[in-house]
Amino acid sequence: MDESRTGEGSAAERPDEAAVAALVRVAREWAAAIVADDPVRIAGFMADEWVIVSGSGVTSKERFVALVASGELSHSAMELVTAPRVRFHGDTAVLTARMTNTAHYRGERHDADEWTTDVFVRRDGRWVCVLSHITPAA
Repeated sequence: MDESRTGEGSAAERPDEAAVAALVRVAREWAAAIVADDPVRIAGFMADEWVIVSGSGVTSKERFVALVASGELSHSAMELVTAPRVRFHGDTAVLTARMTNTAHYRGERHDADEWTTDVFVRRDGRWVCVLSHITPAA
């Protein structure tokens, strides 16, 4: 099949399996930190300039971590529904997947089924997220 028609790019643009597995492992460890409600571990996966973009607007790393630390925001579940799509662009990686999660915000439960896109950059030999974007799944 002609890859130019699939939107998947050339073989040179597709990462090797080990690189994909390493980034997916980072994303899974970050999700585990979120479910553990561990603000220090959560923050370790985020660049200082990280933000999350959602239907309610833009939330900074400081705000997100503070909500977790205060107990106002917690998560009891976070699971991948689809295999992540990973693309590398030098020291930048984009990971897109469908996820479900159960969050508790100020005592109210919120179940979500979302498409997520995380942009990671490699700094000091490790991947940190600079941007997360979530969109409700149809």
